[in-house]
Amino acid sequence: MAEWQLTRTYRSASGEVRWDSLGEPGRAAVVLNHGTPFSSYVWRAVARSLARRYEVFVWDMPGYGTSRMSAGQDVSLAAQGKVFTELLEHWGLAEPRVVAHDFGGAVSLRAHLLHGARYRSLTLIDPVALAPWGSPFFRLVGKSSDVFEQLPPALHRALVREYVTSASNPGLHPAVLDRLVQPWLGDPGQAAFYRQIAQADQRHTDEVEDRYGEIAVPTLICWGEDDTWIPVAKGHELAARIPHARLELIPGAGHLVQEDTPAELTAALLDFLD
Repeated sequence: MAEWQLTRTYRSASGEVRWDSLGEPGRAAVVLNHGTPFSSYVWRAVARSLARRYEVFVWDMPGYGTSRMSAGQDVSLAAQGKVFTELLEHWGLAEPRVVAHDFGGAVSLRAHLLHGARYRSLTLIDPVALAPWGSPFFRLVGKSSDVFEQLPPALHRALVREYVTSASNPGLHPAVLDRLVQPWLGDPGQAAFYRQIAQADQRHTDEVEDRYGEIAVPTLICWGEDDTWIPVAKGHELAARIPHARLELIPGAGHLVQEDTPAELTAALLDFLD
């Protein structure tokens, strides 16, 4: 836990957001957006590497990681897109370089296309962007979240561990797996885990999917070649929809590219961001 801590707080409409920055203040800004069911913790290696050249901003979305989790909380893509837009203003970032993974990709796309957030560049890593999305497990839980929420803690823990493990191709180090699972255990973590799945409505990407052709900023799309959560074919389709987007496939990586191949991902990011 001590190896990655977010020390600052922003009070959003969806609850307290924990965030932090790395690197020398005033340098060109890079913002890293995490996916689900993860947190900024998955960016730790990449963030520290990028901080040698950039000021890097990281945050846990409301309902995730160390940010506030509460009953009735709005953690939908619609809410997160608004919170991200607010955060950019709070940080005073006019045109940051945005790097977004999974669910964070949809958050970044909505903020840009619907809320006017301006980026210097956009990197999307195995993003939730094109319908249909969501694994069979994800859809099953979404339909019966109230039932899953009542699972005995031991069964819930086993389910979350198996689910998170499946995001990696080579497999996660036990300590890393424990850290990724920990926020979803106990009260209110267990309820928050099923809440974020129940609110993951595809209509929030349907609303912007036809507008990807409007994206005019330089765009890099990275995709783990062995992603079993969102097939690499979606990467090719998304790259064809965004004008002049470049697709880079990452061999050996599953959906959780930051954990599977952090060096390769960082190299691709530095080449693009520079």
